[in-house]
Amino acid sequence: MRHFGHISPSVRKDLFHQEPAEFTLASPAGTLAAALGATLYSPATRPHLAADIRKQAARGVVSMVLCLEDSISDADVVDGEENLVRQFADLDEDGPDAAELPLLFIRVRTPEQIGDLVRRLGRSVRNLAGFVLPKFTESRGTAFLDAVADAQAAAGLPRLYAMPVLESPELLHLETRVETLAGISRTVNRHREHVLALRLGVTDFCSAYGLRRTPDMTAYDVQIVAGVIADVVNVLSRADGTGFTVTGPVWEYFRSQQRLFKPQLRRSPFLEEGVEELRTALIEHDLDGLLREIELDRANGLLGKTCIHPAHVTPVHALSVVSHEEFSDAQDILRPERGGGGVLRSAYTNKMNEVKPHRAWAERTMRRAEAFGVAREEVGFVDLLTAGLQV
Repeated sequence: MRHFGHISPSVRKDLFHQEPAEFTLASPAGTLAAALGATLYSPATRPHLAADIRKQAARGVVSMVLCLEDSISDADVVDGEENLVRQFADLDEDGPDAAELPLLFIRVRTPEQIGDLVRRLGRSVRNLAGFVLPKFTESRGTAFLDAVADAQAAAGLPRLYAMPVLESPELLHLETRVETLAGISRTVNRHREHVLALRLGVTDFCSAYGLRRTPDMTAYDVQIVAGVIADVVNVLSRADGTGFTVTGPVWEYFRSQQRLFKPQLRRSPFLEEGVEELRTALIEHDLDGLLREIELDRANGLLGKTCIHPAHVTPVHALSVVSHEEFSDAQDILRPERGGGGVLRSAYTNKMNEVKPHRAWAERTMRRAEAFGVAREEVGFVDLLTAGLQV
């Protein structure tokens, strides 16, 4: 699979200076973590789940979470498990075409579900990338990660990943945050080979204080949430080789709401492309707030995003593509002859590139370029978004 693989090769050629690379479940963990993109959540109880997965893959989705936790009723868990077994068997009938499936994860409630589901899935477990682990702390997380490792060994799988969700009150509350983060760090580092990425449960953070952000506001406008995100990145996503990929929080809105503030999406890029009606459609579906939050995610060290509606996928991926200017700067910074450091003017002659301080940024940019591609010099976000939406 690859990002923007759902659009034609001729269109990709016009859009990309460097096309997104292909990847599979067998690709290195670092590649997969960078390529998660918009991870689409779906309740595990959907009766036509296999067909839904195929349809979303054809629309550009490369990672999905099939949820047995908060998205379904307590009374539906058994039915959800049985449905997953049936739907994975259906997907397994694709045979060689299974390589085109998204990376599939199951969000469980308890550690015991992990081994049980792997056993019940049988041969079709080969289409499972791993598990999403809720309410992750040191005390809860060890049992979950041990269960992932045991299930992988018992099934003889080459890999089975985990994505812990950081959403517990202990992480949010100031008096317990430092020790909770330290405990999470100890736990995920002990199981580093299984931890693909860390996910943020911002809805649970807001719930602890009876809050809910409006479509006019991003997670970073809710200061108590922004503080937790900053601390998570500080401890768990350092660029010194010890960090993990941390993904962006969910955007909850997909229908027009009554607005209090002006739209946050500038007119000029859409006027230049002659697609102002696209800007109008994005605003009507409250996606201008999503676009701003995606940009703030990346500025704050997050990559990828939890999504609960297919309409959110293409904007996330379009804004994840590396611009030609970013790529040019990263290339210049990482040239072997610049290993000793120094300062240089960017090829676009609009900024300073300082080799040593900007090296970690450049390395991250190159990983994103591999996953999402590099746009041609004249290609912008509007072009990428329009191409993705036309399929």
